[in-house]
Amino acid sequence: MISVFEPEFLNVIIGVVCGVCLGWGIRGRLRRKPGAGIIPEPSNGLESEADVMGESGELKLVLIVRNDLKMGKGKVAAQCSHAAVSAYKQVHKRNPELLKQWEYCGQPKVVLKAPDEETLVQLLAEAKRLGLTVSLIQDAGRTQIAPGSRTVLGIGPGPADVIDQVSGHLKLF
Repeated sequence: MISVFEPEFLNVIIGVVCGVCLGWGIRGRLRRKPGAGIIPEPSNGLESEADVMGESGELKLVLIVRNDLKMGKGKVAAQCSHAAVSAYKQVHKRNPELLKQWEYCGQPKVVLKAPDEETLVQLLAEAKRLGLTVSLIQDAGRTQIAPGSRTVLGIGPGPADVIDQVSGHLKLF
């Protein structure tokens, strides 16, 4: 007969209790609705809450590459990485709950192309006007292109439908 105070029995009880607690914790995370708990950045009062949070509840990061610079694949990858890291750091500081939600939904990223620098600057202004996080990358000029060249614009992470208002007309890179 096994006593309640036997080490094997206590190990089983402890294991069951830990399993139940872990199950409750995981269940709470999985039942959480995407987009729940997103705290919008401060607004100037012009946008409705639905505009700021995004009606679809989906989040994404868009990287817009200047097509006229004719950068090599490796250069484009490096410039997009700079923009993604910059965007991540900004959102981590300004809106960590939004960042958690973006991470939770798989960190969606889309790479688009802009024909020239003027288009990039216009997109930057529109994204700022809508209160989106922006990251404009300027190259140091050590390899393929002139120093100070604006190469990539990152917009987001943020509500996909708001980002699409800025970049929805652009083609995939």
